[in-house]
Amino acid sequence: MNDALDWLSLVLRWFHVIAGIMWIGTTYLFNWMERALDPSTKPNIMGELWMVHGGGFYLVEKQKWPEKDPRVLHWFKWESMLTFLSGLGLLMIVYWAGAPLLEYGSTITRWQGVGISVATLVLGRVGYELIWRSPLGKSEPVGAFVSWAAAVFVAWLLGRWLSDRAVFLHVGAMFGTIMVTNVWMTILPNQRKALKIAAEGGAPQPELGKRAARSSKHNTYMSVPLIFTMISNHYPMTFGREHNWIVLAVLILAGFGGAKVVRDHL
Repeated sequence: MNDALDWLSLVLRWFHVIAGIMWIGTTYLFNWMERALDPSTKPNIMGELWMVHGGGFYLVEKQKWPEKDPRVLHWFKWESMLTFLSGLGLLMIVYWAGAPLLEYGSTITRWQGVGISVATLVLGRVGYELIWRSPLGKSEPVGAFVSWAAAVFVAWLLGRWLSDRAVFLHVGAMFGTIMVTNVWMTILPNQRKALKIAAEGGAPQPELGKRAARSSKHNTYMSVPLIFTMISNHYPMTFGREHNWIVLAVLILAGFGGAKVVRDHL
C-alpha cells in the first residue's frame, strides 16, 4: 500500500478498535446487569441494581414492560454500526485492494475473491437466520452446535479459495456482520415495537424482549472468537497449518466457552 492508504488503514484500525471497545463493553455490561439485578416488589419492575463508578452512585431499574415513551431514551446502536463500517473499510483496504486475498496459485481472479468475500458476509447472516428461526433454534444447545458447525464449514470452504490469513479474518467478519445485523434487524426493531405498543395502550408482548435478549446473548458469545480472528494474523502458528480450519474450530469453541465464563461469572 502507498503512504496514503497506510495512513487511512491506521486511522480506520484505530477507530475500529475504539468503537469495538464501546460496543462490546456495553454488551457485556448489560448482560452482566441482567444477571446481577436484585428482585423488586415494585409494580412492573423486574429487578433493580445499585452500582458505583467514577465517584457516582447509580440505581438501575429494569421494567417488565415500558410504561410510557420516556422523554429521553438512550439507544445503544451507533457503537455497533460504526464498528461495522470501520471494519468493512479495513476489509476493503487491507484485503480487497492490498494484502493477499487469494490462496497462492489460485485460478480465480481478485474480483471473484472479492465476490466470495461479500457473499460470506451476506450468506452468513442468512444462514444464521435460517438456523435460529428453524426448529433447531428452539433448543439453544442444538442451535449453538449447528451454528458452530456451520462456521467451521465456512472456514473449510473459504480455504479452497482464500489465503490462510484471509480465511480467519473473514470468519470473524462474518461474525461481526451477524452481530451488527442482530442489533439493527432484531434488537432495535423489537424495542421500538414494544414502545409503540405501550404508547398505544396495547397488551404487553414479552416475546419481543426475549428475542432481543437472545440476540444480545448471541452477540456476547460471538465477540470473543471475533476478537481472536482480529489478532490471529500476528500468529502464523494458528492460520499457517495444513488443516488450519480445525485450529479455528477449536479456538471458536474456546472463545464461546470464554464468553460464557465472562458473562456468567464476572
